[in-house]
This record gives sequence, C-alpha cells and structure tokens, in this order.
Amino acid sequence: MSVRISLLGSSSSGNCTFVATSQAKILLDAGLNPTQTQKRLNAIGESLDGIDALIISHEHTDHTCGIPGLLGKRTLPVYIGNKTFAAISPNIECDSLEFISAGESFQLKDLRISPFSIPHDAADPLGFTLEAEGIKIAHVTDLGYMTELVIHKLTGCDVMVLESNHDLEMLKVGPYPWFLKQRIMGREGHLSNEGASRFFSECFDGQARYIVLAHLSESNNHPDIARMEAARALQPRGFDLEHLYLGSKTTPSPVIEV
Repeated sequence: MSVRISLLGSSSSGNCTFVATSQAKILLDAGLNPTQTQKRLNAIGESLDGIDALIISHEHTDHTCGIPGLLGKRTLPVYIGNKTFAAISPNIECDSLEFISAGESFQLKDLRISPFSIPHDAADPLGFTLEAEGIKIAHVTDLGYMTELVIHKLTGCDVMVLESNHDLEMLKVGPYPWFLKQRIMGREGHLSNEGASRFFSECFDGQARYIVLAHLSESNNHPDIARMEAARALQPRGFDLEHLYLGSKTTPSPVIEV
C-alpha cells in the first residue's frame, strides 16, 4: 500500500494535483482544460475515469477553469467551500456538490482531508492536509505569508507541497504594473522564494521526506532560482535535495510514492 502524488500542472496559468491512495483518487483543483488533464494523467499511468472527486481550494480561474469541461466528460462530486462556489463566475452546474469548511475534516474512502484557512485575496481560500495509511501530505499554495496556523498544519508531514511563487527582485523590476506587484507581494498575495526559504530555515520541522515547490510564476521567477533558494535553507537541515521537486506549467511532476 502507498500514497501517490503528482502535480499535473502548477503555475500561474493552471493548477491541478493528483493524489491517490489504495482506495481513492482525487484531483486537487482543476485549472487545466480536460484534454490537458487527461493527457497528463495518462503520462503518469492514470486516467480521468479513475478519479473519484474534485477538491477545490479557491475560485481563481487558474484553479477552477477546467471544472465545467471535466464535469461534461463524467459525473464527479465537487468538494468546495460555499463562498468559493458562489464566487465562481459563471456558476458551475454540478450534479454532486459537497460544501466544505476550514477546520472541518471529511472522509473520502480511506483518505482524510482537512481544509484550513490561508491568507489570499479570494472568498474563502483553503490549504489542505491529506492523510491515509499513516502518510500525511500538506498542500499549500496561493498564500501571502506563513501564518502560525499554516506552520502548525505543515508539522509532521511526509510530503509538502508549498508555494514558491516569485523572486522579489525579478518581480520588482519585471513587466507587471505596480498595483499588481503590490498585490502579489501583499499579505493576501503569493509566497515568494524568500518566504518559502525563511520557513525552511526557521520553522520547518525536518520531517518531510519530499518537498515540491509549487505555483512558480512564469514572469517573475525561474526554476533554478527557486530551487537554489530552497536548497540553501534545506541543506543545513539535513534534507535530501534529491527529493526537492518543482511543479511545472507544461509537464507533470515526478510521481512521489510514500
């Protein structure tokens, strides 16, 4: 028995993560179109036919634009916050809708999913821990800073997916208008390479065997810079840098099996 996870797509353009246990298979967010979702599932030996549910973190289109197309291909239950559901425009039509809330865990077959609040400029943004077979995964992207709650939720994880969205200097001199730069750098924006690195240096408990840096900006970051920043903080902690992965806009991440 094992728990498997792969980031099918992770960028400012589209986000979707596959998680499987011995009994359950889910997609966490649906920011890829159905063709890409199916193609990337096939690339890791999976199929849309095997998916049991969609879990949605927040309403921004890079996390939700694929929902209508996926539901057009097959009936799937959608687990989503009620404020998030109300904020999606146009409204999605779903035959099986399950409302979820921060602080209220729920069970999907053998998979225990625990949503928690994160700071982001959305109606009710959520991070998640997912637990099965004695394995704990944390999945936290789209957050402006590391709150005490987030740090607590990341404790004791075997696999950690954490945002490393932008390099501060690249963002400051980059092409975005100033109001957008302020939004990204704000406390309800996105976590920078420096913010992730600071967490790894100061608050990481050292238990995670695998770390995936997620939601890298295409305009304001570079994979080598994100990896270097994280590695600089993780190496003194004894973390095996062979198990430091990066999400990608174009291809699934390696399947992590624990």
